[in-house]
Amino acid sequence: MEFIQDFKTEIFSINEKSFLDSSLALFDFQYHNNLIYYQYCNLLKRTPKTVRSIESIPFLPIEFFKKHAIKSSNNTTTKIFQSSGTTDTVRSKHYIKDLKFYHQVAQRIFEKVFGPLVSYRIIALLPSYLEQSNSSLIDMVDYFIQHSKPGSGYFLDQNIENEFTGGPKTILFGVSYALLDLKKISLKPDNIVIETGGMKGRKKEMTRNELHFNLMKNFNISEIWSEYGMTELQSQAYGKCGSFTFPGWASAFIREINDPFRFLEQGKTGGINIIDLANIESCAFLETKDLGRIQKDNSFEVLGRFDNSDIRGCSLFV
Repeated sequence: MEFIQDFKTEIFSINEKSFLDSSLALFDFQYHNNLIYYQYCNLLKRTPKTVRSIESIPFLPIEFFKKHAIKSSNNTTTKIFQSSGTTDTVRSKHYIKDLKFYHQVAQRIFEKVFGPLVSYRIIALLPSYLEQSNSSLIDMVDYFIQHSKPGSGYFLDQNIENEFTGGPKTILFGVSYALLDLKKISLKPDNIVIETGGMKGRKKEMTRNELHFNLMKNFNISEIWSEYGMTELQSQAYGKCGSFTFPGWASAFIREINDPFRFLEQGKTGGINIIDLANIESCAFLETKDLGRIQKDNSFEVLGRFDNSDIRGCSLFV
């Protein structure tokens, strides 16, 4: 469709001023082209004729990705991302039409935060994700490894301290429990550690501050980065000290738990809603089961998950 291609071309220039207009335009498109979202909006009596603000847009609960194919395009699916889980759990599915666009989005976000991908060697310590088929995180890291410096790759054992002696700048991308299992390593100042969250039942849950304190001590560095993403999104948020920032085409909002159309001001805790305009061919307006709050600098903090939500995803802190 012409709209999809034009929107993909324009998405990287979306900023704070154009975000509302772009969101309303994509809402109109997805209302008319996504059957599940169309039915959901009609049940809430929200249509393009009545929606004029971010707050009035219906946000689709991510549970819908478990039982429905959420599609806003008839294009052929090239990849199906699935959420973390066991064989006994119902896993979310995100039907990706344009894998090249997904990689382009991921690289743009990474390079905006850390600089050129080709400047780094990527060391990935993601054992639990490698066990899962069709992980969006693994697909992204695969792409990063292929487009970074020689020596990048996955490590399943914990004897990787030699990988950080000499050589180029290195980024260690790891799931939390695996990072905690590493022996103490003194990293160079230009090395970066990015945790993806999640104990996966392997260790006692802890707050992000506790996790970062332990990791900084183990690696003898002054800061730890975090990555926030989920199967249902195409964009990622990165941050330090537990605060995350999306690129210009995505944003987090905090909703009142008992009123999905009431957004809370900075500092108030509620459910996290996300607009990811890169979700052009699925649904850009998502109601997550994460709890959080907006900081003074408009970054957002993830505080945990709803008590009745399942344990999954890239941020599993209590």
